[in-house]
Amino acid sequence: MAVILIIEDDAGIRAALSRALTDRGHAVQWQPGGLPGLQSVIDDRPDVVLLDLGLPDVDGIQVLTMLRAVSEVPVIVVTARDEDQDAVKALDAGADDFVTKPFGADHLDARIRAVLRRGGPQKTEGPLTVGGLALDARTRVATLDGEPLELSRKEFDLLLALAQRAGEVVSKRELLAEVWQQPYGGGDRTIDVHLSWLRRKLGESAAEPRYLHSTRGVGIRLVAPGTD
Repeated sequence: MAVILIIEDDAGIRAALSRALTDRGHAVQWQPGGLPGLQSVIDDRPDVVLLDLGLPDVDGIQVLTMLRAVSEVPVIVVTARDEDQDAVKALDAGADDFVTKPFGADHLDARIRAVLRRGGPQKTEGPLTVGGLALDARTRVATLDGEPLELSRKEFDLLLALAQRAGEVVSKRELLAEVWQQPYGGGDRTIDVHLSWLRRKLGESAAEPRYLHSTRGVGIRLVAPGTD
């Protein structure tokens, strides 16, 4: 059972979500606005937050930014907005997942179970090194040419998953299963967004890769610069 906080202003949607999630064994709390929702995260420490973007007091992206300043609670954005730019903004602000209305209750429950699996990729003893890149799974420290890299939790997990199989092409489906615990797929956009962030921090681009090389239609390969 998980304690789930729903931040949603539509009473009908709140009621339907509450019933569906309660029927699946979860404890459900709710708030009708962004600011009371933020206070509830601080006070009640839920296991998962379901966040609507179209809130009456503060835009959901702003709520997510403020929430990330005070908590690492998994956040699933649940919204009627279906534009790519909305998903990118939400992920950029720290969302763990993005679900577009309408959706099935079983599908949402699967997403909740996925974000609750916090283990990430299998841990490795000692730092992994690929060229000038070093990752220590135990301390979750990453450095590039001796300088620390500021990575989010998912960025580190994604880079670690690739480093553990350096030189191999890893499919997006495999990465979804290992890093996001989504074996059913359907999250290519999420991976692409995180890869673009990683490339910026590694000083490269998709057009001029150094470490992260895409094989179209197959997957991603992490290699040391100059060895491709």
